[in-house]
Amino acid sequence: MANETNIHRESRLAKLKALQEKGYNPYPYRFVPTAYAAELQEKYKDLEAGVDTEDRVTIAGRAMAVRNSGMFVDIKDKSGKIQAFCYKKILPEEDMERLKCVDVGDMVGVTGFVRRTPRGELTVAAEKFDIIAKSLQTLPEKFHGLTDVDARYRQRYVDFIMNEDSKEIFKKRCKITSAVRRYFEQHDFLEVETPMLHPIMGGANAKPFITHHNALDMDLYLRIAPELYLKKLVVGGFDRVFEIGRNFRNEGIDKNHNPEFTGLEAYQAYADYNDMANLIEDLVRFVATDVLGTTTLTLGEKEVDLSKPFRRASIVDLIKEKTGIDLLTANTLEEAQAMAKSIGVDAGACTCWGKVVQEVFDEKVEASLIEPTFVMDMPRDISPLAKTHRSNPRLVEHFDAYLGAMEIGCAYSELSNPLEQRERFEAEVAARENGDDEAQMLDEDFICALENGFPPSGGMGMGIDRLSILLTGADTIRDVIAFPTLRKKD
Repeated sequence: MANETNIHRESRLAKLKALQEKGYNPYPYRFVPTAYAAELQEKYKDLEAGVDTEDRVTIAGRAMAVRNSGMFVDIKDKSGKIQAFCYKKILPEEDMERLKCVDVGDMVGVTGFVRRTPRGELTVAAEKFDIIAKSLQTLPEKFHGLTDVDARYRQRYVDFIMNEDSKEIFKKRCKITSAVRRYFEQHDFLEVETPMLHPIMGGANAKPFITHHNALDMDLYLRIAPELYLKKLVVGGFDRVFEIGRNFRNEGIDKNHNPEFTGLEAYQAYADYNDMANLIEDLVRFVATDVLGTTTLTLGEKEVDLSKPFRRASIVDLIKEKTGIDLLTANTLEEAQAMAKSIGVDAGACTCWGKVVQEVFDEKVEASLIEPTFVMDMPRDISPLAKTHRSNPRLVEHFDAYLGAMEIGCAYSELSNPLEQRERFEAEVAARENGDDEAQMLDEDFICALENGFPPSGGMGMGIDRLSILLTGADTIRDVIAFPTLRKKD
């Protein structure tokens, strides 16, 4: 196969050389199309077969098929496909010679008049033909496309050329991001940017990537979340802020995880986690309607109606509903571990009650949450940045949002008491010293910000990539990221 590829490349190189020897530059500085395939198909949809017009246009795109020794060239642009008719009685001789050097995959430009062939194909009859980017690589075979999954992600540009479904998924993902941004702007949130390089890891429990700043001679962390900086802005008087940007977590890769991903976070002063629940419901409906034109999603074999109120239930109640055990009755870690074991969950490695609760939830409940659900009132000992629950000190006002059996986001009533926040951070530091490398660090500057007065606030975070998986029907997070992280190729 490599040999065959080399032969094709040598042939293309020879054609490139032939063009250049004739003084032709197949890599021009500029080329300006005046029309696109889709608009031409619409404008001339009533043009009868066998009719020529006097309308002249310039089109440009990729040659996807070359037939009858170049007489017919299928050209694909950003909007669709249209045929070019290259006939020696119309096209200048030098352009006909140039046509002999065209290969499938070349970028071409055609100027000519619009006609519909006797067989009914809308066509641009070429009066001028240009090669505007000579391709030296062979595209995959037309009917099977790029079927090697690894090759699809490594050569994503080829995947987008050959696979219209991949291209449509990515275009929808871009529209989803735009709709999210538009929603927050319409609700008086200010879009901000905060640092990617953090001196202290914080804002979430995750393993960080570490880099080194040469001029300052210091290690820095690629951000795992922008949370603490956004809260500092609320302290500074920006009552409603949001950020859409990249986060980096040094974790495994699977259908729902990529080491760098696009996160959304938003903070609203004078609000709590109930307000954030309302916001997330409204946001998801808005984006679905804006991008898909409907609030009905097909998730596997199930249809989900996003227009209905999202279910809200505490994590311990959901566990009790599925397994029959009530982890709130466990007063010690050992009791919780024993209860988990009784339903077949090994929680022996868990270091606190909250982690047992999370482990049981992950194994016994998560996969059943197809309908949109807010998993409310998380354990206090695994959520160091949320306010203690107003009715149960073992819990916090923190929920995770689930849809299609996947966590898509979370929200808190934000912890605003600087003294309690210090205690929580100190517990995280102790956990790190005991080997939990995902626990957070003590951030003195953030505590200092809280000591300046942080108003009662609600905060939310959401994975744009995961929302995109659900709204596009993609199989994996790799399908909604243009260039996903991959293992190094041998």
